[in-house]
Amino acid sequence: MPKLLRSILAIVVVAETVSLFADEPPVIDLGARRELFVDEYLVDEYRGKAELRLQHPVPREIVLKHDAPWEGNATAYHSLFKDGDKYRLYYRAWNLGESFGSITTSQDSLCYAESDDGIHWTKPELGLNEFDGSTANNIAISTPMAASFQAKVGGPAVFRDDNPAVPTDERYKAFLIADEPLGMLPFKSSDGIHFTPMTDHPVITNGAFDSQNLAFWDAERKAYRAYWRYFTGGTTDAKTWEPTGIRAIRTATSSDLVSWNGDDADLVYEDSPPEELYENGIHPYYRAPHLLIGLPVRYVDRAQPGADSIFTGKADAEKTKRWPPSLRALPQLGVRELKASMSERYGSAITEALFMVSRDGVNFKRWNEAFIRPGIERDGTWNYGQLFVAWTPVETKSTLDDSLTELSFYATEGYWSAPYSSLRRYTLRLDGFVSLSAPMSGGELVTKPIVFSGKELSLNFASSAAGGLKVEIQDDAGGPIVGFSENEGDELFGDTTDRIVSWNGKTDVSSLAGKPVRLRFILRDADVYSFQFRE
Repeated sequence: MPKLLRSILAIVVVAETVSLFADEPPVIDLGARRELFVDEYLVDEYRGKAELRLQHPVPREIVLKHDAPWEGNATAYHSLFKDGDKYRLYYRAWNLGESFGSITTSQDSLCYAESDDGIHWTKPELGLNEFDGSTANNIAISTPMAASFQAKVGGPAVFRDDNPAVPTDERYKAFLIADEPLGMLPFKSSDGIHFTPMTDHPVITNGAFDSQNLAFWDAERKAYRAYWRYFTGGTTDAKTWEPTGIRAIRTATSSDLVSWNGDDADLVYEDSPPEELYENGIHPYYRAPHLLIGLPVRYVDRAQPGADSIFTGKADAEKTKRWPPSLRALPQLGVRELKASMSERYGSAITEALFMVSRDGVNFKRWNEAFIRPGIERDGTWNYGQLFVAWTPVETKSTLDDSLTELSFYATEGYWSAPYSSLRRYTLRLDGFVSLSAPMSGGELVTKPIVFSGKELSLNFASSAAGGLKVEIQDDAGGPIVGFSENEGDELFGDTTDRIVSWNGKTDVSSLAGKPVRLRFILRDADVYSFQFRE
C-alpha cells in the first residue's frame, strides 16, 4: 500500500478501527523466517493488477462418521494435532432430538480417535467410562466424570503442550467448562487419555464460554495464550439462552496456564464489519510460528428482518413462510422448520469458515470473504453447525502424489440435520491461505525495507505455462541493486513449494544479508504464497 494512502487511512482508523501495524519498525527484520502473503505487513506498494487473493481449501472425503450410540448428530468441537507419527483427534460427542417446540439432549462426552495418516481414523476402546453397561468405547471424559470435577464437557479443547519446561506428566492439556463459577477449567495428562484437573476452580471467568474455548503455548512470545467466547455489548439471556450481544472472541496470556496476567482484550479487526463469530480456531502456524492463524466460524441469520425470533409450537411454524425464497429453497426445509419451532435462528442461521491472521495475538486481519463456503447444496449443508473447523489443520500426504504434502482441514457436516454428524476433510497447498496474485496483463508488489539473514531466497509459487515471475532486489530507496535487477533475474515458472530464485544463474544473496533492501515481485498469471531467506 503506498505510504500516502496509508497516512490517509491512519486518520480514518482513529474513528473506525485500530491499525494492525501501529508499532511497525522503519526496517523489518525477517532474519531467516518464512513470510506468508496473508496480510499487508510487508507491502509498501502495488503496481498494475497485483493483489492479495484469498485461497480456498478443496473438499475431499468424509473421514469420520460420528455414528456410535454415544456420539450423535451434534458432535462437534474437534481438536486435532500431529504427535510424533500419530495424529490425535478429540471431540465433543452429543446428540440433539426434537419435537415441535422442544429439544431433547443426550449427555455429552469428550471422545478420542487416532490415525496414522490423518485420513483413516480409528476409535480405540479406552475402557474408561461406561455407556449402556459397557466400557468398550472411546470416551475419555463422560458427563459423570466431568461432574465429579465440578465441570461439564461443553466445548472442549485439547492440545499438546510444547513448552520446553513443561513436566512430562503435563504434556497434554485440555479445557472443560466449570459450572460454579462459569469459566475455563484446565486439565492435564501424561498420555493424552487420562485427564485430571490442574486446579479446583476455573482460571478464566470473564466470558460466555458457549463455544470451543482454547489455549496453547506460544513459543514465539514465550507465554500461554487463551481465546474464548465472549459477547461484546451483551451476554446470553439466562432464561432463553438467546444472545443479547454480538458473539465475539476474547484473549489473555499466562506464564503457567493457571495464573493469568489480567491483560484480557477483545480481538480487534482492522477492516472488517461487526459479525457474529462462533469458535476461533486460533493457533501458531507451524511453518511460520510468528503468525497466529485463526479459522473462526461466521454465523449468518437469513430470516427476514422483523420476523418473530422465538417460536412456541407447531402452529407458529407457519411463520417460516416469510423466509426469503432462497432460504426456503435450501436443503431439508422440513428439518429447518422443525428446528425453528424451538428458536427461529436454529432453522434460519447458516455457518461458514473464515480466515484471519495476527502478528500480536490481539489485532487481526480478518478476510471478509468466506475461506470455506458451505458448498454445493446437499443434505447436511447450508445449515447452523456446518463448517465448524477442527482446531488445528495438519500436514498430510498429498492427494496427487505421496511424495508431496499438503494441509488438511477438517470440518463438520450434517450437524443437527442427519442421524449423526460427520467430519469432512479439505486440502490446501502448504502456506496456501492467501497469495500475491496477478493476471497475464501483469502486476507488481514492492515490499517495505527489510533485512534478512541467509544466502538463498526460496519461493512457494505457482504459474501458468505461459506465465511466470521475477524478483528484483532493491536498495532501501527503491533502486535496483546491480546483480539483482529485473533484467538480470531469471524468470520462474512452474508450481512448487520450494524454488530458489536466481539472477543470471546465480543464487547467492549473502552479500546483501543484514543490509536494508526491498523486494520487487513482478508477476504474470502467477501466484506467490510465501518466501524465505535461508542458508
